[in-house]
Amino acid sequence: MKQLLILVFCAIFLQAGLLDFVDASHAKKSYEKKDYKSAIKSYEKIQGKDGATYDLANSYYKAKNYKQALSEYQKVNDSKLEFQKLHNMGNTYAHLGKIDDAIKSYEQALKIKKDKDTKYNLDLLKKKKKKKNQKKKKDKKKNKKSGKNQKKDKNQKKSQNKKQNNKGQKSQGQRGKQKQNKDKQQKKQNEQQKQKKKAQGQKNKKTRAQNKKKVQPISDMEERKYKKMLNQRGINTLMLPLSTKGEKRNEENPW
Repeated sequence: MKQLLILVFCAIFLQAGLLDFVDASHAKKSYEKKDYKSAIKSYEKIQGKDGATYDLANSYYKAKNYKQALSEYQKVNDSKLEFQKLHNMGNTYAHLGKIDDAIKSYEQALKIKKDKDTKYNLDLLKKKKKKKNQKKKKDKKKNKKSGKNQKKDKNQKKSQNKKQNNKGQKSQGQRGKQKQNKDKQQKKQNEQQKQKKKAQGQKNKKTRAQNKKKVQPISDMEERKYKKMLNQRGINTLMLPLSTKGEKRNEENPW
């Protein structure tokens, strides 16, 4: 009975190993054909083997699924694969834009093994980082300078607006003052014309009064008396006698 159980377990183990071998073979062929999706499916069926996990990570990397590739690389614990794992993790971090992490992975890989490609990738990323930092510093300096220029332009514009406003207010004040002077002068002229007109009216009134007083018609009695006086002196006159109805003639005392 014991021997039978041993045989059953051996058969199961052999069958499982045979299936893993088939999946690994199929995965390898798919990987070589660049059919990375099929390779991933086959490697995922093989559980608990660092070699298969490393190949699965490589398949994800080739399929450009860098996040999943990184996750699978981090599961690999085989010391024999440590250098390859760190090198490929550096490549994966670089594709994800994590330059500092990529540099760290390359440096750790180089501590295990001196490799020309790893060193090249490390130097390349360091140059890229330096260039990025220089650009960042330059942009910061440019933005700072631009900010100063903007502030300067803003202050200059503010100063110009203030000058224009002061000039406008001054010009407006001058126009207002000129208008006041003009109105004042016009008022004075109107007042003078009014006084002149008033004086002329008074003068005309006085002249009319004088003329009225100077030319007064004489009465009939005065006319007859004046005519009698002229006759007595022997002066002929063409004056005709004037008579007024109801008026008593009293040549002796006409007044």
